[in-house]
Amino acid sequence: MLRETNPGTVVNLETGIENKFMYLFIAFDAFIQEFSYCRPVVSIDATHMKGKYQGVLFTVVCHDANQQIFPLAFGIGDSENDALWIWFLRRLKENFGERPGHVIISDRHHSINRAVNEVFPNAFHELCIYHLLNNLKAKFKSKTKELEEHYYQTSKVYSMEEFNVLFYSLCSAVSRAKKYLEEVGLDRWTCAHSPSRRYNIMTTNISESMNAVLVKVRELPITTFINEIRLLC
Repeated sequence: MLRETNPGTVVNLETGIENKFMYLFIAFDAFIQEFSYCRPVVSIDATHMKGKYQGVLFTVVCHDANQQIFPLAFGIGDSENDALWIWFLRRLKENFGERPGHVIISDRHHSINRAVNEVFPNAFHELCIYHLLNNLKAKFKSKTKELEEHYYQTSKVYSMEEFNVLFYSLCSAVSRAKKYLEEVGLDRWTCAHSPSRRYNIMTTNISESMNAVLVKVRELPITTFINEIRLLC
């Protein structure tokens, strides 16, 4: 039905033993055609389905030239694991390609990291600074306003001179943070060290916004969910 009503739309369905559902990938033709006019910075995320059969919803979104949230692809699978993320990102690359300066932003989930490294080895894999801050707070049991202020300022400045001053203040606020953040990779969460253009997209908030739009739809059976996605998009 999707292909009939939306010619050019890509629907990849993977089944397993006894033809049981495993994975689904959907990208509408309009999304594929328009991506070349969007910024090459995509946010990827996964969230739980809430219906009888559970599962995980995968989303890929970006910003268009007017700074509006632009969906690219959706996927459904059993859980957030290496095999599914690799399968999903391969379908994404097959249909959208890999553009110069391509940036992928996500949280630090190990399966995402492995899949991006395998499928998009030439893309810049950057981290959501909000998720990284939460990791930092949890690891060092620190929730001070001072930590947040220094952290966000450090992540967003562009000059190395400003970065060095602010990073010193950040590490002074949490003494053990320096080693942790350097091991994560300064190029993955700061503008000053980033080798790519993030266009000020520092978090996966656009993915969270898409998940919020779909919160009720995620309670539906998969076939009904797909139709609702078609109507929404």
